[in-house]
Amino acid sequence: MKQRLALLGAALAIVANLSTPSARAETVLRVAMTAGDIPLTAGIPDQGFEGWRFVGYNLYDSLVLWDLSRGDRIADIKPGLATGWSVDPANNRRWIFQLRQDVKFHDGSPFTAQDVVWNFERFTKEGTPQFNPRQFAFARGYLTNFESVEVVDAHTVAFTTKQPDSLFPYNLSFLMMVSPRRSAEVGNDADAFARNPSGTGPYRFARMVPGERLELVRNADYWDKARIPRHDRLVLLPMPEASTRVASLLSGQVDWIEAPPPDAIPRLRSSRMQIVTNPYPHNWAYQLNFVDGPFADIRVRRAANHALNRADMKEMLGGVALEGYATLPPSTAYYGNPVRYEYDPAKARALLQEAGCMPCQITFAISTSGSGQMQPMPMNELVKSQLEAAGFRVNLQVMDWNALLQLGREGRERHQGVNGINISRATQDPFNGMLRFVASSQAAPRGSNWGHYNSPEMDALINEALSTFDEERRLPILARIHEKMSEDAVMLWVAHDLNPRAMSPRVRGFVQAQSWFQDLTPITVEAR
Repeated sequence: MKQRLALLGAALAIVANLSTPSARAETVLRVAMTAGDIPLTAGIPDQGFEGWRFVGYNLYDSLVLWDLSRGDRIADIKPGLATGWSVDPANNRRWIFQLRQDVKFHDGSPFTAQDVVWNFERFTKEGTPQFNPRQFAFARGYLTNFESVEVVDAHTVAFTTKQPDSLFPYNLSFLMMVSPRRSAEVGNDADAFARNPSGTGPYRFARMVPGERLELVRNADYWDKARIPRHDRLVLLPMPEASTRVASLLSGQVDWIEAPPPDAIPRLRSSRMQIVTNPYPHNWAYQLNFVDGPFADIRVRRAANHALNRADMKEMLGGVALEGYATLPPSTAYYGNPVRYEYDPAKARALLQEAGCMPCQITFAISTSGSGQMQPMPMNELVKSQLEAAGFRVNLQVMDWNALLQLGREGRERHQGVNGINISRATQDPFNGMLRFVASSQAAPRGSNWGHYNSPEMDALINEALSTFDEERRLPILARIHEKMSEDAVMLWVAHDLNPRAMSPRVRGFVQAQSWFQDLTPITVEAR
């Protein structure tokens, strides 16, 4: 009898096992980035805004985040780890931020006001145990007007700026909050922290193979329940070569690639790959040296802009670009009425002759790949040929993306002989799109005014905009700043990107925001 019962029990167990669904297979989204290496995981990332896109806003949160939920309008800021902010009525240099409650870092420690102060000391206060020189270098351009931060209570902090700053919340969107407890566990060693980071973001760190891959997993306890990732694992792969990215997508090694080359798009479409594009605030241009060399002369700067046939550039890019005649794309609310430098090689040559610079020798520092750089090598070669047809002689100084970013941070004084740098830039807010490139207070290495442009009229306009807290009253001031940038030919403008990316037909749920940043959390990946 006991033997029959044992056999019956075993049979029932087999039936139960057969009828129980197997464990759900892990869903994985594999992304091929244009970056030459894995973005830094220690808080504020490197590798430009691609680092923020794939690592910064996934592992971490900032007090202010970007609303990436829609594709029909330019993305703007929204509450992040702060639920709201306002200017102190008694002091227009003081901003009060209310912090989100019941948020935990990935290591389980609670997020508090003291953590905000600790993080800002990490960025700014040399001599504190957590001060990180590399994070300071990455944060510096967003902190030029920062004076101090203080705890008001457990869930409120107050920032004081050096001068009134109506755009201050935009800068806070780029400053990631890391866990003080995890940092203390590794003796505030930044490299050790990067190998096991802890933030508050929608993904947690899983593992890294240096130079090869970074794997993040969904944070099921994320404070924003609507943004808990709908896939289990995110795998980030650096692939700076465009042809390698295309081959990896077609072979099924990845599910998503950034910046497919224009000539590959028809083949990708014929292979049932999804091609998505959307205008976004982007400026592919050259910042110029206003102190040393030919571009100190406005006639040479204007000549360079008249030498470019931007329609040819758009055609070379397969139409996946907008012709760039100014810093901002025309859809921007404060675009104004900038000068339009039409293609006119005869005028360009006449301006060079008038300036006594014929042929005009110039050197541009450029990269082989990188965030927002589109197709940098063929684009730079076309710019070179068009400029040389108008009387320039162009030397292209080629380097990797991180090296070019470092050159940009250090400024023109550290790099004598470089007349311009080709770092594409985001224009999603007035400070980061315009003001930081033309304010004298932002002269590199303090900020992003690489070429040391200096104009008292421009500084006065910038101060007026920063002191105007009413958005409608601020718009015409910003438009005038944009117009003056154009009148002074502060850059060599080329194109605005349409942000193309290609993905497998198995990828579902992605909404392409009009932003450099994108929200990956709604994406699902269908089984093969």
